[in-house]
Amino acid sequence: MNNDTMRGLLGRRTLLGGAAGLGAASLGVAPAAAQRAVDFSGRTIEWNVPFAEGGGSDVWARFMAPYLARYLPGRPNVVIRNTPGGGSITGTNDFFLRARNDGSTFIGTSGSTQFPFLLGDPRVRYDYAQMPPVLVSPTGGVVYLPARFNVANASELGKVRGQQLVYASQGATSLDLVPMLAFVVLGLNVRHVFGMRGRGEGRLALERGEATIDYQTSSAYLTQVRPMIQAGNAVPLFSWGVLDAQGNVARDPSFPELPHFVEAYEMLHGRKPSGVEFNAYLAFFGSGFAAQKPAMLPRGTAPEIVATYRRAFAQAVADPELQAKKGEVLGDYEQAVGDNIQRLYEVATTIDPDARAWVRNYLATNHNTRF
Repeated sequence: MNNDTMRGLLGRRTLLGGAAGLGAASLGVAPAAAQRAVDFSGRTIEWNVPFAEGGGSDVWARFMAPYLARYLPGRPNVVIRNTPGGGSITGTNDFFLRARNDGSTFIGTSGSTQFPFLLGDPRVRYDYAQMPPVLVSPTGGVVYLPARFNVANASELGKVRGQQLVYASQGATSLDLVPMLAFVVLGLNVRHVFGMRGRGEGRLALERGEATIDYQTSSAYLTQVRPMIQAGNAVPLFSWGVLDAQGNVARDPSFPELPHFVEAYEMLHGRKPSGVEFNAYLAFFGSGFAAQKPAMLPRGTAPEIVATYRRAFAQAVADPELQAKKGEVLGDYEQAVGDNIQRLYEVATTIDPDARAWVRNYLATNHNTRF
């Protein structure tokens, strides 16, 4: 896919609920000079995480919090407040409806919070268009096959198009919706077996021969799957890729030797992907991986507070100590801060209405999902 096509796809997305886009001015971002008026000395800042302790979003927030505290004016204490429930919908609804907009609280969500919003889940009361973003963190993953299929790379996926593959899934509307849509776009015949409690169980199912195609997140791929590949038991096909600052799909920096999904499609089909199915894939790939974890202030937060948080997160991400310790928490992925935040935030929280309708119909028809 060329850059103009990608920009066109992203440009055509519209926010659910009728919002037309997320310009910095519409979310109240003030110039740097206004930041001097903000001072959090002696205060405690709550970072809301609508998930239980110990999960990926909790680990992410707890890793980032002390660095954010270091660069917010007045060096306040930043604490994590976990509000799990309803697959993260409950805590996010409560934050959106009740959070104070004085800078004393903000929220960090994940792809599993964005997906219900994109799908139009009636339980959702939050509106991403009204919450100004201050950080967006991406992640990645790799799709792979057992070596016994004799598929050397994505260009040879045609060898398995005539047979049914099995994918061990956490659920039709979980983050495993991304590989589900990817397989549809590629034209693969994949049966999804639901009930996995994590991608680790999916990998074990493949190792036992119960599943025949799988993906793992970046850290799990490096630690659990790469040894399988080195032993000759598995073959990597493609990464999901990342989005650059202009919204174009690019190779994952953790796996630069692997094609990303769009390249894999071209390798298999000899043409660029297009159509409503591909638009749907792009929306959920962006929300689930390329811009998986956004941090946002409450609706109505003053422009000078938004600008202060954005500057503090930019400084935190650049902190030499954070860079030295980021390891498996942030990986090699560039954190979106400052001027780079808006495009990725739009990707994570918007979807073309036709693509949304197609996904809802697909899930209802093929997986008995009701909205």
